[in-house]
This record gives sequence, structure tokens and C-alpha cells, in this order.
Amino acid sequence: MVGVREKTKDETAKVRRKAREGSIRSLGHAAGAIRLTARRSIKRSKNAAAPGQPPHTRRGQLKNAIAYAVEEQEQRAVVGSEFPGVGPSGMAHEHGGPFRGGNYPKRPFMGPALEKIKPRLPKEWADSIKGD
Repeated sequence: MVGVREKTKDETAKVRRKAREGSIRSLGHAAGAIRLTARRSIKRSKNAAAPGQPPHTRRGQLKNAIAYAVEEQEQRAVVGSEFPGVGPSGMAHEHGGPFRGGNYPKRPFMGPALEKIKPRLPKEWADSIKGD
């Protein structure tokens, strides 16, 4: 007669915790990449950018106002131009429309930044769960 003993250990909570930590870390990396891509698309110039192209900045305020934050509870990241600094002008450039008495044409910079790095996003999550 052959006997077999078996011992199992439930590590579901540990796996869930590691998955959450990996996802949050990956969100931060993805948001940082979007921010960097958007910042690099904005050039310094005294002249306005052509409609449909990323906006120009005279003193670098718009470029420097792009920030990101990772909301751990909701497991999401927010990337964009900060309020109250230049947030409203960033929105006017991104979507077009009225701002400070003028009518801005669309000069998107955040949407194109996301589209540019979108193919890289799955790699951000690959191997994000690591054991001890």
C-alpha cells in the first residue's frame, strides 16, 4: 500500500495584494510616460502652433504644468495640465473653443500623447506581479 500526504496553502490574498501593487506601479509608469510624451510635444515659440498641432508655449508654463497622479483606491491615473495654473488654457488647446475672449482652434497634446504610447501600455503590466 502506498500512502500520499498533501498539504496546501491558500495564498489568494497574497496574489490579490501583489496584483494590486503591480497594477498601481504600472499605472504610475504609464501615466509618467504619457506626461513625458505630452511635454515633449510642446515646443517653445512666440508664434502660435498651427491648428491640429500641439500648442506652443512662450515661457514653458503649459509644458511645466502637465502632471499626473495615481489614485490607488480607484486604481486609476489622471494626467493633464494642473489647475489653477494653466489648466483652463490646456483644456482650450486640447478641445478648442472659447477662452479669454478668443476662440481657440484644437491643438491637442494629451490625446495624441496617449495614442503614441498606447502600444507600449500592455508591456507596462507584463510581469508586474512578482513573488517574494
